[in-house]
Amino acid sequence: MRRTVSVITPSFNQGRFIEETINSVISQEGDFFLEYLIMDGGSTDNTVEIIRKYEKLLAEKKYPIRCKGIEFRWVSEKDKGQTDAVNKGFKAAKGDFLGWLNSDDTYMPGAIDKAVGFFEKNNDVLMVYGQGNHIAEGGQLMDRYPTEPFSRERLLETCFICQPTVFLRRSVLDEVGFLDESLHYCMDYEYWLRVSRKKKVGFLDEYLANTRLYADTKTMSKRFEVHREIVYMLKRHHGYVPNSWLYAYTQLAVERIVRQEGYKKLLFKALWAAFFLLKSIQINKKLPSIPVQDIRVFLGK
Repeated sequence: MRRTVSVITPSFNQGRFIEETINSVISQEGDFFLEYLIMDGGSTDNTVEIIRKYEKLLAEKKYPIRCKGIEFRWVSEKDKGQTDAVNKGFKAAKGDFLGWLNSDDTYMPGAIDKAVGFFEKNNDVLMVYGQGNHIAEGGQLMDRYPTEPFSRERLLETCFICQPTVFLRRSVLDEVGFLDESLHYCMDYEYWLRVSRKKKVGFLDEYLANTRLYADTKTMSKRFEVHREIVYMLKRHHGYVPNSWLYAYTQLAVERIVRQEGYKKLLFKALWAAFFLLKSIQINKKLPSIPVQDIRVFLGK
């Protein structure tokens, strides 16, 4: 018999997207019970109005239910940000399985049913993720998220897990804990690494969700801050930062100083190389081992 799935949506002033998000959750089909929790941070736009609209539709049974039942709950109050909101949702959730869908992302049809089916066939898996897509601000398909089959070694080099495609057994909260509230950008990536250190992570080769990319997202508007947090998170938790993350971080750092155009290009490369070497020594306590082909690419040869 299938069990209850709790989906948490953290939200703040996302009225232009949240209706699509809500519909993608409560339209899910399958023989599971759905608990949907929206943790809003006190939005001042039309977010609460939209949430109340669907609360009323479900209460009055005017929305077609395609699963065994839906419990719809929400709060709108000041919080400490996205990480705090997700943790509040996890603490309030009662389901056997957990999903986390941001208020500008969407589930693909059948996503929850596929994830629960995977858990039922793989009792040793604590976390599963699937394929995902990037979508534009208006919802248009952009490209496939660069997902890969699971490898912890590879995960340390790049975050190939698309966050909204992740589902967790509830027991993960007891065995691994909650999101690290000191992190504001890479709290999901850090959590995947923490889970995979202790438990088996599964990969479901099915498209489960869409993650939205547009100018206002943290991924796009705070690229330097995101990479800086990742670098120091990896150093703090794992004692070492792979070259792939240091390359990206130092490039973004230098881009804040100079532009890559005309005579400034050489200055840019010199500053980037110096900063990369400095950070490698400071963080990893040794000079990096760089393949010859990488040096040739860097020099433009």
